[in-house]
Amino acid sequence: MMSNRAKLRQLMLDVFLLDEHEFRFDLRRSEIDTWDSLGVVSLAVGIHQTFGYHPTPEEATGLAGVADVIALLEGRGIDLAG
Repeated sequence: MMSNRAKLRQLMLDVFLLDEHEFRFDLRRSEIDTWDSLGVVSLAVGIHQTFGYHPTPEEATGLAGVADVIALLEGRGIDLAG
């Protein structure tokens, strides 16, 4: 079974059309061309489908990088350690 961290990695690859080598857990929104307004919506939907938590519009638009996604999910009790 895939870890939550691996699920998040795969979600980011799928939503933002990244190659495997482009992904880092410290990746910032400003580094991803496809993380635009549509990307924000796609990420929110993906988070809901993958982790069962539906981010508010404010939460989704406030995400500035992978670290923020991790902090949001961990704040909702979803373990993303290791």
